[in-house]
Amino acid sequence: MTTSDERQRVLVKTIKLLREFLPGDSRFGDPLSTAGGEQSHLIGRRLTELTADRPSLLREAGFSALQVWQAIAGGERPRRSDAEIAIAFTDLVEFSRWALEAGDGAALELLRDVGQAIEPPVKTRNGDVVKWLGDGMMAVFEHPQDAFDAIIEGRERLAAVERPGYEPRIRAGIHVGRPRRIGGDYLGVDVNVAARVAEGASPGEVLASDRAVELLDTTTLRVRRKRLFRGKGVPSEVNVYSVRPKG
Repeated sequence: MTTSDERQRVLVKTIKLLREFLPGDSRFGDPLSTAGGEQSHLIGRRLTELTADRPSLLREAGFSALQVWQAIAGGERPRRSDAEIAIAFTDLVEFSRWALEAGDGAALELLRDVGQAIEPPVKTRNGDVVKWLGDGMMAVFEHPQDAFDAIIEGRERLAAVERPGYEPRIRAGIHVGRPRRIGGDYLGVDVNVAARVAEGASPGEVLASDRAVELLDTTTLRVRRKRLFRGKGVPSEVNVYSVRPKG
């Protein structure tokens, strides 16, 4: 091995070690971490393609820069990976059945109106829309009270959206935990719990896990234990509550 090759090998190894101390995902560059639609994800996928057969100093330096960029200058607010966050899911009730009869065009127009109704309250409360899941949304917040308030305002705004033969209503679920952020998404048991909590809600209902309820201002809310809740994948020790504003 030449001296030049040895120096480059050492530099590549050094940069890989230094990435552990940089902001963001130190493994940025794998398929999971570059699966999002942000510009850093698109560049990351392209860099992976160009350097797939020849890991190099350029590859590691490029991913280091993208790692920091994705962490501090992306579309979402940087969040500490070890901090608790509120995870919220919403879902349109009976949308699929209506869409089968209404057709793709009408369904798409409705989803656009729904997005315009419920996404702004998320952003005004320092939340981030992680992704849209057909007729559902996943968002994260620093505090569950912000998540609850955003859902309630979004529900009120949704009342102005009308379609023949269909009344758009959402159900929602909130959980608090420490999911792992990978690329533009969040993964982990806490994400699954939040999704299952939302699935258990009735039309127009907001459900919250006991950890989320602990952090809510319950003096302004009506909180009732959902004793018959059975969510697949939700730990048995997690209690779920129906939450609504007083009055």
